[in-house]
Amino acid sequence: MLRAVLSKPFLADAGLLLLRVFTGTLLIHHGYEKLANIENFADAFVRPLHLPFPITLSYVAAFSEIIGSWLLITGLFARLGALAIMGTISVAIYHAVITSGFNIYLLELLGLYFAAAASILAIGPGQLALDELLCRRFDHSAISKAQRLEELLVKTPDIDNVKVGS
Repeated sequence: MLRAVLSKPFLADAGLLLLRVFTGTLLIHHGYEKLANIENFADAFVRPLHLPFPITLSYVAAFSEIIGSWLLITGLFARLGALAIMGTISVAIYHAVITSGFNIYLLELLGLYFAAAASILAIGPGQLALDELLCRRFDHSAISKAQRLEELLVKTPDIDNVKVGS
């Protein structure tokens, strides 16, 4: 039992949990702020980019941040949530560069949100996520494979104690 606990990458999964929860929690209020005054957001951020349907795109941005953040926090379809956040943040980065140039004070927070979402998209939500819980619950072949692997680990002799050439 101790060997199984110590050999599992628990700290990596705990780090992914922290990344997901903090990114989602800090980003979710941006979506709610957009919804509070959608017309103002459309005038300030969407119309300067000359994109069609500015009100509709403003709602898309707000809901992608809100729903994407909740998906990250819970770890349920976290990669889909990360993809939605990356899309919205990509447009925000484009807006910041077009309107203010490479202003580090505007880009640093956007860059951190983008990098966090890209990391979760690439790596996945980790073992401490609802996705993993559902997969373990409904994927019986993975459970049997894990049990067979544990049996092999128990049966494998300790290679360090085997004498060669004696």
